[in-house]
Amino acid sequence: MNIKKIQIPVNFLNLVFVIVFPIQLLAQFAGSVGTANTSAIYKDSAIFSNWAIGCIIQRGYQDIAYPTLGVASVGTTHDGIGKAGTNGVISLGDRGSSVFTFQYPIKNGEGFDFAVFENAFNDNFLELAFVEVSSDGINYFRFPATSNTQINTQIGPFDNTSDATKINNLAGKYRAQYGTPFDLEELNAISGLNINQITHLKIIDVVGSISPLYASYDQYNKVINDPYPTAFASGGFDIDAIGVIHQNIAIGINESSIETYFSIFPNPSNSYINIIDSKNIFNELQIFNASGILVRESKETTVDLDGLPAGLYIIIIKTNEGINVNKTFIKQ
Repeated sequence: MNIKKIQIPVNFLNLVFVIVFPIQLLAQFAGSVGTANTSAIYKDSAIFSNWAIGCIIQRGYQDIAYPTLGVASVGTTHDGIGKAGTNGVISLGDRGSSVFTFQYPIKNGEGFDFAVFENAFNDNFLELAFVEVSSDGINYFRFPATSNTQINTQIGPFDNTSDATKINNLAGKYRAQYGTPFDLEELNAISGLNINQITHLKIIDVVGSISPLYASYDQYNKVINDPYPTAFASGGFDIDAIGVIHQNIAIGINESSIETYFSIFPNPSNSYINIIDSKNIFNELQIFNASGILVRESKETTVDLDGLPAGLYIIIIKTNEGINVNKTFIKQ
């Protein structure tokens, strides 16, 4: 009996791999500052209601492979608090971390709830970090991070080859002065976490080495490749600030309830939006682009979007009750 060997073409195997490989790992995410689909938020954006007021640092090594070089040392706790671009930065070093506290807890609102600022000097040199949150200061829960960056060649300490579209839920996705935003809704229903009462936020440096001895891994257990080694006093992730978008403030009129009085339709839209006001308390509105620039003002609940480029926009709705409500929409 003759048994014939069947040789499967390599191209066919590659095709099968692409088909069965989880679609999340092939996704393209929001682009760099200035692109149509960016989620970057400029430090002066009116969407920010507050900034971190406290910080504790746990330094990491300048180079985790050579501990004798010592730990990163640039920055103090003072440099991580307040508005982005106001103070200096804190260099965490390899696997270093910092914990931030706030005047009021961060809460889950509509859209993004806070943003993390790093000091990358351009759009293609991106040092990354994991982001974890806690509602009790003890138990921390990590945002599910994804990195689709190639892992065949190490990104070096002076390479400019990072690509924001391949990175999701990792701080440091955007250059200096622009925050990487996070949405607490992604952590909804996690036991032990109250997403409307986030009291502590932890930033943990990603070691960008593709060596399995030192590598950091994303939610799919894939190596995260970012500039490595950065064996300097300023090595690792450089945290600038944490900007708060939604904060849990106890006020006479329940702010959370007022937010539910308003909705935007259609969203996304390519021509106009309507502000739906269920309690008839609308006064006026302002629309800002993702860079924090005022692009529209109106005392009407129907707003023409003609002339606005595609992208993410923030609406501040001013009410007769003296409370401002933040909403977001996408212009297609």
